[in-house]
Amino acid sequence: MDKDLKKELDVLVTLRKVISGMVREITPDPGMRHPLSDETLEDVRQSFMLIAAREKEISETMGKPSLHRPQYKGDTPKTTVVKLHGLKSVKKDDE
Repeated sequence: MDKDLKKELDVLVTLRKVISGMVREITPDPGMRHPLSDETLEDVRQSFMLIAAREKEISETMGKPSLHRPQYKGDTPKTTVVKLHGLKSVKKDDE
């Protein structure tokens, strides 16, 4: 099943890159009218939202964190590193 999800994720990533490349290429200079209709622009936005939502679902199902979420200095980490070297065992007198 992970193999199928990986393939679907690869397709979604490629699709997102292709659509965003097309949008960049047809985006007019500032002040000029966009060649796409307002309805088409909204459809493109909705497509990006659907692709992103499905990418997130697949990543969570596969147990992989999202790489698209930025991490900033000063953010508190979600995990804590505990150093085990240097710990000494305590022997009880009973043993």
